[in-house]
Amino acid sequence: MESAGVINSDITIIGAGPGGYVAAIQGAKLGAKVVLIEKDKVGGTCLNRGCIPTKALVRSAEVYESLKNAKDFGCIAQDVGVDMAAVIDRKDQIVGQLVRGIEHLLKKNQVTLLTGTAQLQDAHTVIVDDGGGTKTTVQSKNIIIATGSNPIRLPIPGSDLPQVMDSTEALETKELPKSLAIIGGGIIGMEFAFIYASFGVEVSVIEFLDDILSMLDTDLRRQIALSARRAGIKLYTGARAEAIEEAEDGGCVLSFTHKGEVKSLSVDRVLVAVGRRPNLGGLELKRIGIELNDSRRGIKVNNRMQTNIPHIYAVGDVTDRIQLAHVASQQGIVAVENIVGNDVVMDYSAVPNALFTQPEIATVGLSEAEAKAQGIDYQVGTFPFAANGKALTYGTNRGMVKVITEKSSGKIIGAGIIGPQATELIAELTLAVKQGLTAADIAATIHAHPTVAEAVHEASLATKGLAIHI
Repeated sequence: MESAGVINSDITIIGAGPGGYVAAIQGAKLGAKVVLIEKDKVGGTCLNRGCIPTKALVRSAEVYESLKNAKDFGCIAQDVGVDMAAVIDRKDQIVGQLVRGIEHLLKKNQVTLLTGTAQLQDAHTVIVDDGGGTKTTVQSKNIIIATGSNPIRLPIPGSDLPQVMDSTEALETKELPKSLAIIGGGIIGMEFAFIYASFGVEVSVIEFLDDILSMLDTDLRRQIALSARRAGIKLYTGARAEAIEEAEDGGCVLSFTHKGEVKSLSVDRVLVAVGRRPNLGGLELKRIGIELNDSRRGIKVNNRMQTNIPHIYAVGDVTDRIQLAHVASQQGIVAVENIVGNDVVMDYSAVPNALFTQPEIATVGLSEAEAKAQGIDYQVGTFPFAANGKALTYGTNRGMVKVITEKSSGKIIGAGIIGPQATELIAELTLAVKQGLTAADIAATIHAHPTVAEAVHEASLATKGLAIHI
């Protein structure tokens, strides 16, 4: 094994996902000498196998839906179909462009990028193995662990069959199955459910909990479940997957328990989407005494993103806090700010969540259930997109904006949106929660007409029963 020598750095970051590469660029901009280590491609799961590629497929599904329904808009589209290989190729082109963009930014900011697997030798030393017989030693004043997460494999018989895939494999499949069973009715599972259903695949979802997307309030869950059924998606909630067997026709049979009965589905493929687990493999955390959290799943950190070893930080999915790319990026910035001497803490009170289902869903702050659990006296204002002119021009009358306020102060403490451009509209309400704005502040702000953003204005008015158009 050859040695490539020793590199000295102020900050060494293990993992170049949205937490790691953002921290690297921020650190370099603040004057630190930064080394970034990545065993695969920069951008991590989010860019290469998650957020961006999934949304590329979502967009293709939206275009196909528009073509199928072109006559509703006075347009004619004939011989409409899906070329899944072209869909995947388009996704790959987008990912490739963004990967190259990040590589350019790293080079521009003079970040040293090392390709290989990293291992912590001691509290200041990282060994990087390039897999080709060369090891590099990095001596660092500070270390940030940003190794992300991996899909959870379901521990049931048959989960290793070739017909079974995880979300990563689903993003590479260039042939559409005729039928698909998805185990898991969370965000990943439901996004894929709508994608495949739009492409004409017969989709069934098996969810262990009593409802899909259980993190949402009941009214939002009810609307998205109705949309799923309208899209032809079969939902089996309160169901437990038991086994997967290979079928004679090349497909497979998924057995599951539902309402006390053992049932089965004969499908071409099964997608397992039951969550992700922090990636701790190979780091040798135990060797240097880095503590894990109470669940023993992720690295324990404080609100400055420090581990129990003050100069070693952890950000993103590896902390097992909130598995969202934008949270990882902010955690990376917080870690770097503290490394360079600025006292910055991570604030989780206004974290937006975006779900790219059909229609889109977005939330921020407290849900009604959480407000009740905390004993907060709250009030709710809602406004349906059916009463919004711009939404009707899009051809949709489904969904709503929901604003939750603290009754005594009128401050916005939470919000939920289901409908057109929900994932864009949530930014205004995220700012409101973050800055402690009131519903009256939103109501007093002129919103352009005609826009779907007017629904946010109306929902804010509705908290006092003053909505104009309902």
